Amino acid sequence: MFVRLFIVTVVAVGAWALFAHDSGAGGPERSYRVKAGDTLWSIAADSYGGDPREGVWKLRERNHLEGTTIAPGQVLRLP
Repeated sequence: MFVRLFIVTVVAVGAWALFAHDSGAGGPERSYRVKAGDTLWSIAADSYGGDPREGVWKLRERNHLEGTTIAPGQVLRLP
């Protein structure tokens, strides 16, 4: 009995993994072109509600930034 249950579970998980796909419910990816005078803090404050520190962290992680230095013309992917 246990073996049958195990086999059914493995087949079900395998089928789910095979047919599962992104639903696209997240919407299109957003990007932002850095302008002169912009900082990660100002971009985070304008793009996210609440505490900008979390937005700065998300921007750094999403764009693989080592620090907080950004340059005009640079395109950032917004999380």
